Parts: sequence; structure tokens; C-alpha cells
Amino acid sequence: MHSSANYSLIFSYFEALTPTQKEQIAHLGSLYSYWNSRINVVSRKDIEELYLRHVLHSLGIARVHKFSSQQQVLDVGTGGGFPGIPLAILFPHTRFTLVDSIGKKIKVVKEISASLRLKNVEAVQTRAEHIEGKFEVIVSRAVTRMKPFYGWVKDKLAPGGQILYLKGGDVAEEMAELGLPYQVYPLHAYFSEPFFETKKVIRITQTNLLNKN
Repeated sequence: MHSSANYSLIFSYFEALTPTQKEQIAHLGSLYSYWNSRINVVSRKDIEELYLRHVLHSLGIARVHKFSSQQQVLDVGTGGGFPGIPLAILFPHTRFTLVDSIGKKIKVVKEISASLRLKNVEAVQTRAEHIEGKFEVIVSRAVTRMKPFYGWVKDKLAPGGQILYLKGGDVAEEMAELGLPYQVYPLHAYFSEPFFETKKVIRITQTNLLNKN
């Protein structure tokens, strides 16, 4: 059984949370345990480490980028709601659209968002390339190699927009395959747990893309 007290890990890194945000984060453990027992969206091992491997990992993006209220954010291949739901809790005035092609995963996202009263989350069952609109920021967590991922989302980026992609391991070969300028932010620079030793955020900005094309 997972330890709900693990949410204190999030509080230790994000100290300026409101009482509402703290309550929402504390509630994530029981919500994911409940829904995961019905619709498997997180592995059993990972559900026990939900706050470390999913919530804090997702919030690594918040160490790299502070979202503004004007920004529209697309979370591609969100699965059970990562990184979108933790980011939506942290940035309640930013609009998040969470997409996944698998309906039962989107059901979980909708149920958890409703339970947390997240007014800034829209969950859509679709493929990324079919979503309407343009987004200032596109986030994702290692859904595929970067080259095909970029192919899915490049037309969804607003002018001056950026991709923030959570990846593990050595990204050099994969990024060379894509052939675009990028920045790497190692998460062990922000979080001390061994889990983050090989985890990083990759940033690709629209200005880099324009220079390339």
C-alpha cells in the first residue's frame, strides 16, 4: 500500500503552496490508488512511489518554466494525467489541455480533475495531431522518441512557443536524430533523490525551429 504521507516530499520542494494546492496534492495519493485499482494507469510499483515518480517528476517542468495565466498548454500522451495534473495544480490560472488516444485513461483524468475541482483542465480523447488550436507550451513525458513526437506536435506550437519534454537516460543520439537545437535541464540539479539522477527536461523553442526551417 502506498504511503500518503509521501506528499510531504512535494511540500519540501514547493514551499509557497496555498492551502488549496496542498489539499489537492495530498488528495492525489488516495485518488490514484482508487482509480488505479479499477483502470490501470500506473504500475503497481509506481503507485507506491506516486509522489516521487509521477508527481514530483512532473513538477520538474515547473523548475524549468513558470507558466503564465495567458498560456495555453498541451499535454500529449498524458496517460493518467502526468505531467498535466500536477502542473495544473501548481498553476491554477493556466489552461491545460490533456490528450491521450486511450479512452479509459482520459476517463481517469476527468474523474481526478473533477474530484480536485480543477477548473483549468480539459481532457480529450484524441491523438495529438488531431487536436485543434495552437499552444504556447507543449509538455509530455517520454511518450516516444523525440523525432516522431516533434512530427505530431510541430503544427500545434504557437509563435514563440516551446516544447518541454521529460526524458530519462542519454538523449544525445535521439536529439541528433531530430536535428534541432535544444537545451537540457538535468533534474538532479533541482531534486536530490536518486530517482532523478538520469532524468531531465528537454526544451525546444519555436525560435530555434524558425531558424532551422
